[in-house]
Amino acid sequence: MKLSQKITALAAIGLASAFMPIVSAAQGYPLPTKEMQAIIDKDTGRHFGDAPLDAGPYATDLSPALEPAAIDKVLRKVADWQLARSQPYFDRIWTSSVMYSGFMAASEALGDPKYRNAMAEMSKHFDYQLRDRLPNADDLSIGQTYLELHQIDKKLARINLTRMELDDLLPLKTMKPGDDRLPWWWCDALFMAPPVWAKMYQVTGERKYIDYVHAQWKKTSDLLYDKKEHLYARDASYVTKTEPNGKKMFWSRGEGWVMGGLARTIDLLPADDPNRAFYIQQLREMSERIAELQNPQGLWHAGLLDPKTYPLPEVSGSALFVYGMAYGVNRGYLDARKYQPMIEKAWAGILKNVYADGRLGNIQQTGAEPAFYRPTSSFNYGVGGFMLAAAELKKMATGAAK
Repeated sequence: MKLSQKITALAAIGLASAFMPIVSAAQGYPLPTKEMQAIIDKDTGRHFGDAPLDAGPYATDLSPALEPAAIDKVLRKVADWQLARSQPYFDRIWTSSVMYSGFMAASEALGDPKYRNAMAEMSKHFDYQLRDRLPNADDLSIGQTYLELHQIDKKLARINLTRMELDDLLPLKTMKPGDDRLPWWWCDALFMAPPVWAKMYQVTGERKYIDYVHAQWKKTSDLLYDKKEHLYARDASYVTKTEPNGKKMFWSRGEGWVMGGLARTIDLLPADDPNRAFYIQQLREMSERIAELQNPQGLWHAGLLDPKTYPLPEVSGSALFVYGMAYGVNRGYLDARKYQPMIEKAWAGILKNVYADGRLGNIQQTGAEPAFYRPTSSFNYGVGGFMLAAAELKKMATGAAK
């Protein structure tokens, strides 16, 4: 072997070993790398959640039956645990705003104003302000909760600041001055921003807000949606990235954000809007592909096309898939005969990750791609997705959405 070939081979080995996880011999799953652990530590320090070595026993008193009482029990258990842990640290970052959407859904599903009242207190504390001036999709996402609260009692003060920000964003062709990326340049944005714009249309009746959604979603779809795989790249830099097994990199939570965003947007569109078909078709295509990737335990892995590298289930993505597919079945967009058994299997799998105290585990830390984590890993945005899923399943169980 020539010297140059040896150097190339050694470099390849070095790259491989840098990615190669430390596998826990006792548990049989990969432990976070040093870089991944740094993100976990940062997220823990910001009070998004944590990943202790031991979280105690799993819950043994939960039923996976899609029956109102069974759904209520687990939804309340997880929501109460999360509210107690998070309320002292409420903020306006996207991780919290996803949780807030879940709490709003939990109050509606359970008929209990406790969680909604906590959201009203939070919103008042922040004077209904968004997280930043000319906010990106993440910083805009808390506006979903402000708008939902307004729709209950019509207090305009809750949405005036959000409306002013949307009006300032409307004429911008890019994300903001000096940043030439698309306003929704990453797939997560399709959960964070469209419902704010669409709800503003509902509240005001002004078509400009819904027209913005159509224009920007289609730009993002053209950039990131793989028309063969029917999945989204996380952002343009991931279009050509592959997993260790050589297959394309599709991140479960990223796909979950899109399916959740579809579920939270379609109902807000005008009934006669010709663009509805675009979103419904994308929900159908993604649901069909996601269904093909469901594992024997009913869940999905952080790297959708490389489950061997990421053997643990990933609950935040799985919960958002359940939410999106249950929404589709409830509205008649997806065939119940095909998808309801998959949904039931997924829900049963998710409940195996609920601990006795209400912790929801196997939630990957923040990031932009598949990573490693411990089964105890629990973060607020994943619980938000879980609460949305449970609330949608309650509608399925009661026929409330039909």
